Amino acid sequence: MSRIWFQKHTVVGRNPWLDDGYEQHARDILGDRADVEFHALPPEVYDTKMPADHVKYGQLEVFFSWYFAERAVEAERQGYSAYIIGTSQDPGLAAARSLVSIPVVGYGQATFDFLRTQGLRFGIIGFVPALEEALRHNQAQYGCADLCAGFRYLPEGRTLIEKGLPDDTLPALLKKITKAAEELREAGAQAIVSGEGIPCELLWRAGIRRIAGLPVIDSNGLALATANLQADLLTAGVWSRDTPGYLTDRAPTEEVDRLRTLFAPTITRP
Repeated sequence: MSRIWFQKHTVVGRNPWLDDGYEQHARDILGDRADVEFHALPPEVYDTKMPADHVKYGQLEVFFSWYFAERAVEAERQGYSAYIIGTSQDPGLAAARSLVSIPVVGYGQATFDFLRTQGLRFGIIGFVPALEEALRHNQAQYGCADLCAGFRYLPEGRTLIEKGLPDDTLPALLKKITKAAEELREAGAQAIVSGEGIPCELLWRAGIRRIAGLPVIDSNGLALATANLQADLLTAGVWSRDTPGYLTDRAPTEEVDRLRTLFAPTITRP
């Protein structure tokens, strides 16, 4: 059985419904085929319910990128079979892959690669407008920019989503998401993608699989399934990251540990 480390961009306890939702989501997608453990940010990183005030700055995302990459090292050292960066803009993805030999999967790339292979046009609905620039950049890197029918951001979405799943909140949120999805459908979208991981989790937990007649892509589920598949294929000998190359050659472990301790003494804690 694979062990998967899912690195979240949130703090445990700020949104209890979200913590419970991730656990159930993993069971929904993988059942007993993998052991998924969710890891969050240190609570001191931000005081709000969501990291929206931080992720809108690429400057601050640099620090998240380093943290997520370093956590991949810890995951490999602890015997995990695969590592997931569970946030839409994939911070630290390339760096993490250069540091470890286990599969490293990004929420965004798993989604965009899947849609590209299926030839499906998609629209993105989110709550943090500043992320559009990062996501467009990633789409170009992943070779699917031409499939993106557009973005819709809901300024009031953050306030609504922080309330979680109360009966009086979800209908209001769905009304706004549905309107955005209808606009994207008119623009040519064939599927809807959540612009961030939290609304993706909210929609999955609420059992919403289609909006405005379009399928809602389960990006968290795709990331989980992709990580499990890549781990199984690695074990079977189908592929390997241990291959010659600037980003894949492995330095001596003791040198990795020395520099890791030197540059990140506060990051190496759980």
